[in-house]
Amino acid sequence: MRHVLRGAVLFLLLLTVVPAQASAAAAQDTGQPVVRVGTEGTYPPFSFHDPKTAELTGYDIEVIKAIAVEAGWKLEFVETQWDAIFPALDAERIDVIANQVSVNDERKARYGLSDTYTYSHGVIVRRKGDDSIKTLADLKGRTTAQSATSNWAQVARDAGANVEAVEGFAQAAALLAQGRVDAIVNDNIAVLDYLASTGSDDVEIAGNAGEEVSEQVLAFRRTDTALLDTANKAITALRDDGTLDKISQKYFKANVSVPDGGTADLSEGRGARSTWEVMGDTAWPMFVGLVKVTIPLTVVSFAIGLVLALLVALARISSYRVLSGLARAFISIIRGTPLLLQLFIVFYGLPQVGLKFNPFTAAVIAFSLNVAGYAAEVVRSAILAVPKGQWEAASTVGLDYPLTLRRIVLPQAARTAVPPLSNTLLSLLKDTSLGSVVLLTELFRESQLAAAESNEFLALYAFAGLYYWVICVGLSAAQKRLETRLDRYVAK
Repeated sequence: MRHVLRGAVLFLLLLTVVPAQASAAAAQDTGQPVVRVGTEGTYPPFSFHDPKTAELTGYDIEVIKAIAVEAGWKLEFVETQWDAIFPALDAERIDVIANQVSVNDERKARYGLSDTYTYSHGVIVRRKGDDSIKTLADLKGRTTAQSATSNWAQVARDAGANVEAVEGFAQAAALLAQGRVDAIVNDNIAVLDYLASTGSDDVEIAGNAGEEVSEQVLAFRRTDTALLDTANKAITALRDDGTLDKISQKYFKANVSVPDGGTADLSEGRGARSTWEVMGDTAWPMFVGLVKVTIPLTVVSFAIGLVLALLVALARISSYRVLSGLARAFISIIRGTPLLLQLFIVFYGLPQVGLKFNPFTAAVIAFSLNVAGYAAEVVRSAILAVPKGQWEAASTVGLDYPLTLRRIVLPQAARTAVPPLSNTLLSLLKDTSLGSVVLLTELFRESQLAAAESNEFLALYAFAGLYYWVICVGLSAAQKRLETRLDRYVAK
């Protein structure tokens, strides 16, 4: 057990140190500062994945790439949900947000905002033919679907609407079409892109969400004044030489980088694909996410969590009250708080006290602690299920406590613990779908990226479920074989 624990600690150190060294080495090789760009990857036409190449693209992506060329930056894109993007900036997980950040007083006070590179206006989206919603005043008492921390969510709240939080516009449009919400307030360009690309006749634009023009900028930390100044100089240069106009014309057939650049035209869309084409294009990225992130995260977290669970269980049954009390407190805290909250504390909270881990390591720490909290009680009950006579017999033949535990008790307890621990393992495998909140692109995140671009929610999420189900069936079969092998240790 000591060797296993030592190996687990070494593995965690490697996960933390090696990626950091590799990143530093890359920066030294190019001589360029590495700027980490936070973006959703699920907000077409601004930030999305090209269905043909799976590469991150969009208006905002091309703009920030052009800025990087002008400024001499080396970019590293970090994809995450919108509601986690500002916490990622605050926790220094990213250096800049390029995702249609609208200017408002709160953001002005808290962040360093660049010069404007996009001008647009908000629109109200309703179900087709719902004439009861025409203006912002009609939203009072109604329910809208928005990203909870977006500027459009605040516009809806100010109008008296109840805001239902969603990850992105595609999910909001689905809820509206299904009649689960009454309206959406969002950027007119995003809405036009959705209507053109999906050909949807379930929703329609009711009218403008006020007369004010919305300005979109890059967001930096207030302390990163050098990056902000460099970005502003680059934006000015790109506007003067026509680069921003060229990028804008490519996506919108208008120049949205200036206040009066014409009306955006997205009538051509990005081309519709059949459900089978979408699934075929997504199958490989989902498999890669499964092999590169989901399975390794499950295996490493469960192994470390199991070792910790054994230690906590032994402390829990210890005759030392302090040790037993600490173990009970740990179990109570882990089982009494949501896993998502634990992930946020480890990834976004700990950097504020000087503890910063890369995404995979942070996820391993949170998942391992969660496994330990639940599995500790399983291990404790399995140990206590071994008849006391086994302890007494071992003592009679001269075995001390550690040897009795290792040779007599744990082999018998393992057979009892396997079924409930297998349930913990299966739950952990499925819980890794939360990895996207700490910037991991795992299996489920890949399906979300594809669904946001194609709106094939049922097919893609069912396909992701098939991947999880196949792995769970394999693990269940392995559980059965393990139980059979451990039967020989059980006293008859």
